[in-house]
This record gives sequence, C-alpha cells and structure tokens, in this order.
Amino acid sequence: MGSLAHWTGREAGVLRRALRLSVRAFAERLGVGVRTVTKWESLGARTTPRPFMQSILDTALSAADAEAKQRFELLLRQDGETPVRDYYRGCPKEWDYETWTDDLGRAAACLTQQDFTFAGSLVDRWLRRFSPLELDGHGLHLHARSLVLLGDLQRDQGDVHGPLSASHTYRRAHQLFRDLGVPRRTAQIELSLAVVEEMNGRLELAATRYEALSCDSRLSPRDRTRALLWVGTALSKKGANEHATRVMTEAIRRFEQLEEPEDWSVAHQKLALAHRGPVGSAKRSATSTSPSRTARTPRCSESACRQRAPTSCCPTTRPQQVAFNCSKRLPERHVGSACLISWPASKPSAAPSST
Repeated sequence: MGSLAHWTGREAGVLRRALRLSVRAFAERLGVGVRTVTKWESLGARTTPRPFMQSILDTALSAADAEAKQRFELLLRQDGETPVRDYYRGCPKEWDYETWTDDLGRAAACLTQQDFTFAGSLVDRWLRRFSPLELDGHGLHLHARSLVLLGDLQRDQGDVHGPLSASHTYRRAHQLFRDLGVPRRTAQIELSLAVVEEMNGRLELAATRYEALSCDSRLSPRDRTRALLWVGTALSKKGANEHATRVMTEAIRRFEQLEEPEDWSVAHQKLALAHRGPVGSAKRSATSTSPSRTARTPRCSESACRQRAPTSCCPTTRPQQVAFNCSKRLPERHVGSACLISWPASKPSAAPSST
C-alpha cells in the first residue's frame, strides 16, 4: 500500500492538491477539522501531524486512484527539496505498477498500428526509471514484459544484428522469466528468438526450433500451431515447397479446430505463396529453356509485310494485298509489331505480277 515514512504539513497539502479537493472537502474526507488542515498547509514542513493523523493520511493515500497517486508523486517532485524516493518505504509503489501495466498495454496496441516512436517512448520510460536491482517480483515481471515489447519493436524495425538488436533484448527477458519461474513466457520468447533466426537467414536452425516448439507443452495450443505454421514458412524459403505445403495444411486444420479465423487466413496466404513458388520457378525455367519457343518464328504484322516484305514473309497475308515489286535490298532482320524475322542477305526476286 502507498504510504510515507514521515508525513509533514507539506505532504498533507500535496495530497489534498493531488486529490483535487478543497480544504473543507479534504478535512471531511479525513474526518478532521478545517483548522487542522489549514494549519498543516500554512506551516508546511515545520509541522508534523500526530501519529494517528499519520495513519489517516496513509489510508487516504492508499485509497486514492492511480491517477491521483501519480499526481501526488509529480507534485512532490516539483515542490520538494528532498528526492521523492526518500519519502517512500519502498519503491516503486502500487500505483507505479498500475500505470506501468497500462502503458505496456498501450505500447502493444501501438506496435500493431506500427507507431514505433510512441511505443518505444512508453517502454523506454519504465526501463530507464527503475533498475531491476530495486524491483520486487511484480516489478521484475513488468520489467521483463517491457523487454519483450522492446524486442518486438526492434524486430519489426529490422534491428536483428548487434548488441542493441531484438535477439539481445529477447535473451535478457528470457533470463528474467526463467529466474521468475514463468515457463509460458519463457517458451514464447524462445519462439520469438526462432523468428529472429529466420530473419537472419538461418532457416534450418529456425525450422528446427519451430518444430520443437510446435509440440512444447509450455505453449498454448494456438502458439504451438503458429510454431507449426512457421516450420512451413522456413521450409518454403529454403525451397522445400512440397514439405512446406504439407506442414501448412496441417496448421490450417488446427487453426480451424481452434476457431482462430485471423491465423487461419494468414496460414492460407502462406500456403498460397508456397504453392506459387514451384509454379513460378517452372514458368521461368520453361521461358528460358523451351526449344519450341526459341525455334518458332513469330509472325509479323500485315501492314509491315506490305511495306517491307515479299508475299512469302507472312503465311497469313493474302496474295492480292501484297502484290507489289520489291526493288530494294531487304534488311537482314526486320522488326515489326511483335515479330522478329530473319531475311536473306541477297536481293530477293521480284514478286509475281498479279493476274
């Protein structure tokens, strides 16, 4: 519960301002006289409430909502000569944890909207404010969650190499959750680390880790199915499309059983990409190596034939349309509309006269 080691008139006045109450309303809430509250505020740090009044002020601070507690702390920072931490029996306090939890939820929402700047400011605010050495179990859990969100932010921005990369941040969070004894969170971070390995191009290692996590009891059924799907994506990137499609089909079946429509839709998109991989490769191969395509002589346009070629240049041209004499030497290659035709180097004979 939030409390101070020692209340003076100054802290009592700050509490009244944080609660946004008048002197009379604050006195009524505490159950004391208006003159008592006025004396506290007029004398400030030179007066100390009696012990039972100290307890009443502790109760009033503990019963305040999170926003009022935050205002109380900020007002102490603005008005106080002594650092705020010196007032508290322990830090951070309950209202800090409440605000920290809310900020982590907001940061996760910002990541889904790709608002990386604001998400980073929310996470960095708490990582810088408290050292892990001064946190209890609850605080360490929030610190580890903050590291996971920071790792997600770095991964989404492509920071997957170096000491300030997603991999490094994930490992710090992984160690904290292991020390706290939270197996589900630990396994989820291992899944994120496998994603980073895939982004770094280590596809075999990523596929092996995905496969191990796809049957890991520490993960939820949804996370296990996502791991199975990512086995298929890693195999598809490696070129093993036939194996990848079988794995993805199984993942789709599981998502349907779990009634996860968004994951089911994403899995179908990845399956389509895996199917398209070999088809696209086959088309490119056929384009470059097909003998019939290279041997076939394309047809020229009818107008080009009338202007520059004899009757025999285009089998589809009617003789009466191209009955003309060609007295000029033809070029060796003639480029017409969508055609490329080779011509003899010698001067062609004149076209037969029309009858």
